[in-house]
Amino acid sequence: MPHRLNQGRSDSFELDGTIKIRSTNKIQLPKLGLFKTYESLPQVQPKSVTISRTANRWYISFRIEVEQTNTPKTIDVVGVDLGVKSLATLSTGEVFAGAKSYRKLEAKLSRLQWMNRHKQVGSANWKKAQVKIARLHQRVANIRKDTIHKLTTYLAKNHSTVVIEDLNVSGMMANRKLAKAVQDMGFYEFRRQLDYKTKLYGSSLVVVARWMPSSKTCSNCTIKKESLSLSERVFNCEHCGFSLDRDLNAAINLKNAASHAVSACGLVSADTSRMKQENFSLKAFVSKL
Repeated sequence: MPHRLNQGRSDSFELDGTIKIRSTNKIQLPKLGLFKTYESLPQVQPKSVTISRTANRWYISFRIEVEQTNTPKTIDVVGVDLGVKSLATLSTGEVFAGAKSYRKLEAKLSRLQWMNRHKQVGSANWKKAQVKIARLHQRVANIRKDTIHKLTTYLAKNHSTVVIEDLNVSGMMANRKLAKAVQDMGFYEFRRQLDYKTKLYGSSLVVVARWMPSSKTCSNCTIKKESLSLSERVFNCEHCGFSLDRDLNAAINLKNAASHAVSACGLVSADTSRMKQENFSLKAFVSKL
């Protein structure tokens, strides 16, 4: 029976083989037997399952094969500019705020860690405190993922082509003034979700090379500015007098870049013709019968 075991803060292992869902909350796993879950299980035939632990809770997720669904699209091409002030600004003028869950719960997390500083490592009280801290970290991550899921689903379902920039996230994280805000937005998770959802809903994803000056280029006359500081939130073009919100200007430039996706270097178009394997995390605690 092939499996993988990852030891650490979030222990997990993968199982494949004969997996049977017996009822809405019972599942038969190879060699492990029958398990009961606290949440309803989908009535599907999974290719494999992954059982993982976060804090003191166990979860089961399924990998299944689904067909592509072509949803009706209201907009052909949309540019998406990601940022730390707002999660995403679309070329249509729509602005989506980020969850900023870490910033909202940072004080509570710091207090829990401060109260745990003198507890003896390995003691019962220390273990209880570690579980509380791990659960709060999980809550932060869940809020962030939920926000990104809603936005990426909206983009993939309603737009034929979604254009984003290949952000240098690791480089942004190296900036100590931006690192916390960048991590709180979840740029990597945004791109990961958008990649498989555009394939799932019959859209295409275009990733523009990171060296394209989308923020410094005027979307009206295409003249590039020599410099543009982060504090300048409004783009003002000295050449044509055009003025526009900085993020909206960048999003329009990304949208315009989609027309050169075939010939321009550094642009990658997503393949939407194949079937997609998708993970469904059920947040279901697994208990042996």
